[in-house]
Amino acid sequence: MGLPQIRGAQAREVWRRLGAVTDPELDEPITDMGFVERLEVRRGEVEIAFRLPTYWCSPNFAFLMADGIRRAALAPAWVTGVRVQLMDHCYADRVNAAVNGEQSFDAVFAELSDGADLSELRETFREKAFLRRQEAVLRGLLAMGWDAAGITGLTLAGFDALNLADSPEAAAQKPRYREILLGEGLAILPQDPAFVTWGGDPLAAGELGDHLMRLRSIRINMEFNGALCRGLAAARYKEVDLSGDEPGLVDFILGRVPPRDRGTGPDCRT
Repeated sequence: MGLPQIRGAQAREVWRRLGAVTDPELDEPITDMGFVERLEVRRGEVEIAFRLPTYWCSPNFAFLMADGIRRAALAPAWVTGVRVQLMDHCYADRVNAAVNGEQSFDAVFAELSDGADLSELRETFREKAFLRRQEAVLRGLLAMGWDAAGITGLTLAGFDALNLADSPEAAAQKPRYREILLGEGLAILPQDPAFVTWGGDPLAAGELGDHLMRLRSIRINMEFNGALCRGLAAARYKEVDLSGDEPGLVDFILGRVPPRDRGTGPDCRT
C-alpha cells in the first residue's frame, strides 16, 4: 500500500484536502496510511481509488472513509464530479454504489443498520479524535515542565501562543486539537479555557491525573489496533517493515510500548 504519483496543481490540491480525511478509529490521515491507491484529475473530473488493510474491514467504517473522500474531493470550486472506488473489499460494490450515488449508509445496508444512520458513530469517533489530540498536547506540556494548575488555567489565547517546538507530537496535534475545539464550539472567545471535556466542562487541576489515565487508555487501544493492522496489511500486500521502528503485537503484549511521537497505522475491524 504505497503512495500514488500526484501530478499537476489540481491533483495536489485534492491530495492536500484528502489529508483531512482520517481513519475514523485511529484519527490518522488516509494519505499517511497509504490507503489511497490512485488519484486522477481530468477536466474537472476527479477519480480516487483506495483500499483498506483487510478484505473484511467493517462496512460502516469503509463507508465513512469513502464518503469523507468524496466530500473532500468535491470541495474545490473547479471540481465538476467525483468518483470514488473502494478496492479489494467484501462490500466494495455496495459502498461504491452508495457513495457515488449519494445514498445513505442505512439505505444501502438496511440489514446492518437496523434503520439507524451513522450520525451517532460519527459523533463517537469525533470525540475519540478530540481526546486523542488533546492527550498529545497535554503530554507535551507536562514534558516541558508545566504543572496541572498552569495547564488547566490556559486560555484559548494562551494556547494559540504556545511554542511546542520541543515536543513534535504535541506541535503536530496542536492545530488538529484546535480545529475540533473551535469546530464543536467548545471554545469560542480568547478567554475561554483551552482544555475542556467533550461535554464542554473545564478541566480542573485536581482532575488532570485521572483524565490523563482515561486518555492514555484510548491511545493504547488505538496503537494496539494499528499494530495489528499493519501486520495484516503487510501479509496481504507482501510489505514487510524490517526497520524495527514500528511496535508489533508482541511489544504490546509485553508492555514495552512507550508513548509515541508519531502517527499510528490503520485500524481494521470485523
